[in-house]
Amino acid sequence: MLRKKTNGVARGPRLSKALAGLTGSAIDRRTFLRRSGLTAGGLAAASLVTGGTVRKAEAQTATAAGNVTQIKSVCTHCSVGCTVIAEVKNGVWIGQEPGFDSPFNLGAHCAKGASVREHAHGERRLKYPMKLVDGKWERMSWENAIDEIGDKMLQIREKSGPDSVYWLGSAKHSNEQAYLFRKFASYWGSNNVDHQARICHSTTVAGVANTWGYGAMTNSYNDIHNSRAMFLIGSNPAEAHPVSLVHLLKAKEENNAALIVCDPRFTRTAAHADEYVRFRPGTDVALIWGILWHIFENGWEDKEFIRTRVWGMDQIRPEVAKWTPEETERVTGVPGSQLARVARTMVNNRPSTVIWCMGSTQHANGNNNTRAYCILQLALGNMGVAGGGTNIFRGHDNVQGATDLGVMSHTLPGYYGLKAGAWQHWARVWETDYEWLKARFASQELMEDNGIPVSRWIDGVLEAKENIDQPDNVRAMVFWGHAANSQTRGPEMKEAMEKLDLLVVVDPYPTVAAVMHDRKDGVYLLPAATQFETSGSVTASNRSLQWRDKVIDPVFESKNDAEIMYLFAKKLGIADEMFRNIEVKGTDPVVEDITREFNRGMWTVGYTGQSPERLKMHMQYQHTFDRTTLRATGGPLDGEVYGLPWPCWGTAEMKHPGTPILYDTSRPVAEGGLTFRARFGVERDGQNLLADGVYSVGSEIKDGYPEFTMAMLKKLGWDGDLTDDERKAIDAVAGDKTNWKTDLSGGIQRVAIKHGCAPFGNAKARCVVWNFPDPVPLHREPLYTSRRDLVADYPTYEDRKFYRLPTMYASIQKQDFSVEFPMILTSGRLVEYEGGGEETRSNPWLAELQQEMFVEINPYDANGLNLRDKQQVWLHSPSGAKVKVAALVTERVGRGVAFMPFHFGGHFQGEDLRAKYPKGADPYVLGEASNTAQTYGYDSVTQMQETKATLCRIEPA
Repeated sequence: MLRKKTNGVARGPRLSKALAGLTGSAIDRRTFLRRSGLTAGGLAAASLVTGGTVRKAEAQTATAAGNVTQIKSVCTHCSVGCTVIAEVKNGVWIGQEPGFDSPFNLGAHCAKGASVREHAHGERRLKYPMKLVDGKWERMSWENAIDEIGDKMLQIREKSGPDSVYWLGSAKHSNEQAYLFRKFASYWGSNNVDHQARICHSTTVAGVANTWGYGAMTNSYNDIHNSRAMFLIGSNPAEAHPVSLVHLLKAKEENNAALIVCDPRFTRTAAHADEYVRFRPGTDVALIWGILWHIFENGWEDKEFIRTRVWGMDQIRPEVAKWTPEETERVTGVPGSQLARVARTMVNNRPSTVIWCMGSTQHANGNNNTRAYCILQLALGNMGVAGGGTNIFRGHDNVQGATDLGVMSHTLPGYYGLKAGAWQHWARVWETDYEWLKARFASQELMEDNGIPVSRWIDGVLEAKENIDQPDNVRAMVFWGHAANSQTRGPEMKEAMEKLDLLVVVDPYPTVAAVMHDRKDGVYLLPAATQFETSGSVTASNRSLQWRDKVIDPVFESKNDAEIMYLFAKKLGIADEMFRNIEVKGTDPVVEDITREFNRGMWTVGYTGQSPERLKMHMQYQHTFDRTTLRATGGPLDGEVYGLPWPCWGTAEMKHPGTPILYDTSRPVAEGGLTFRARFGVERDGQNLLADGVYSVGSEIKDGYPEFTMAMLKKLGWDGDLTDDERKAIDAVAGDKTNWKTDLSGGIQRVAIKHGCAPFGNAKARCVVWNFPDPVPLHREPLYTSRRDLVADYPTYEDRKFYRLPTMYASIQKQDFSVEFPMILTSGRLVEYEGGGEETRSNPWLAELQQEMFVEINPYDANGLNLRDKQQVWLHSPSGAKVKVAALVTERVGRGVAFMPFHFGGHFQGEDLRAKYPKGADPYVLGEASNTAQTYGYDSVTQMQETKATLCRIEPA
């Protein structure tokens, strides 16, 4: 596409050739930079060449003489939340600059961010609705597409029930679209709804929320400026979140902060490290316990913090005691002397922060990993302080927000869960009769039962009907902003796609879901608008909300996601109920009305104070916010925290500033301070679970306390502070039993905060999660392990059934695959591409930079296999799958380990599928998907897929 291929394979970057096509001759870098202001897309390309930090060039305004409007938006790639300034003339997006006022990116962009204009104006986009007829793509109208798809869905519903249609949402949706999507699935009558978070950070959310109350990043990218040590594990921000590295390097330079990088692969982030720890994939818990062994052995833990704010550390000590330096090295491969040095560095450089990403989460025991990291920080007393915390870098631009808004098969918006009380709460918010809503489901049992997670939708189709806890198999699949190649078990996914009655793809690009199967009909492609063609809020990784203004109207025949949802709701007969309190102009719902509706209901996580008006003001006055604290200094927003990071308590009228650092007792709750959440009761095994003598500044309760209810307000004598309207709203719910989460007036929150208290109580963080399979985090060998000598000592779980499906553990691990498949296979990201890669591989500026899928192999292994660099190889999986890729011989990976990026698609087990795309919508770059070769394996709590520790065999092609 970009150039003539040799045997269908592109080799190496050819920037000068691409630029020659723009300028008429090959040019050098200096010439290119000089001309970039005169070339379409030139600013984006300049950023790519210069590494992404673009200096504002006043000369470029000469090319945009006339009526040019500047519009602020937010990059649609990773979770940093970089501001993009779009230059629009006569409805056409003609140029862009990074937001120099943004406290997040400060004028920086990575390659992806610098080229987002192409995402909106890209020529490879879907241009109109299409359907597959006898193996060929045919154009159709929106009206016919909605009618045909809707009729087929209603037929499936009539015969098999609502759970036979799977609604797969997106981390690319705005908060408003994500909320509307979960509401849509609820009104359809199914919990078979999910999105990317299931396969990226569901184990983080489960592990962290069950330790201290909320499952999110505790501090912020900016707060890392205050760190004296940074401990990264399974995280490669230099490629996955490039602009975030600016904040880490600031701490490294200004604080002389130690950077410790633990990763099986020597990444671009590791290149900046003071200490690089290479360990065997899948041994995170063992590694952390090995570090904690030195801390406990030397008495370096923060004893007072543990006494007053931590429960269960005494139950962690016996497990940690087993992980002597010798045993840790036997399991992880890391010398005890190195872990002693790491421990000493963390202890002597407090506050320190722990940062992790998908390298840590995508494991069959991922929830154990994330809880172990939390326990390390609790032992060191690094929680609730500036420069400390667990800074979990989320992947997609709104994966945090879409998770918060409930696009998950196990909860409603705000993490309310699925029990009757949660449904009744949201029925009140929606002003929908609860009994009517219940009747939409196949049964009350299924209404309150976890749906099938996206990681297992394949089995929802293929598993025997009698083994699934719902009336029938999944028969229709809706991929709404989700890349199929981001999921494991490629051949089985292909089989599942072919067995479906209906496959619908809603996306600006066709995605791999359009081509990886051999279907001849029953597939529909609907062109969704990008986030630059609509407006709404998006939540960055640090919990800050930012408002995107619409840059341009939807191009071609695309429609924004909310409008498509409305059209489907109307066809399916649920629009009047669903949009009762949301104005619809023509067929397009008013975005601000959607924001206000979730503001009325999301009391649990404090998505109630961020009105559209407040968020728009924050975008307007970005320049007034401090670059480290994120607090406005003077100006109309003085004292508020940028983006009003949740929890932003109470109503918008309360003017809560947002919470920059979770669990920070050094500030009043009214100014963004917090305690640990009293989420797990007040007592366990006769021991107190509430905080011991510690509390937020200004609290009138000078000790721990449970979550607030109306009864508690009365007991304290504070109920007199409620207004008459607040009392009426509380009485309408459950009277004295009404708590801070279900009071739609916000009165209970307001009064608690008035008296200096956190509405959710003041408890200890818990190290032991008694309701998880492993109450104390344990190391368990991966299902596909190369270390058979360790299986007896560290076995996996017994097979079990949850999330409606049987799930295998021991039945896989007892088989020895290590002889035939001796190498460990792991995966990760590239700086050039994002997610499944469909949009970024369709962007010519990015596609030029990385044109070939590859597998990294250590020189020792390559020599043993007689492989040369760039040679084509077959990578075989224990599942029977194989992929054909180029070998990249490098010492970045250790001996016995292979690495593949997961952004590629369009090839399948050696076959080029380009001809199967709709004409003009095939990405510039195709390649094998690493997940074709990834094997079975799911977390014991969340069903997170395991992609970081399986096995493979590599041989010459």
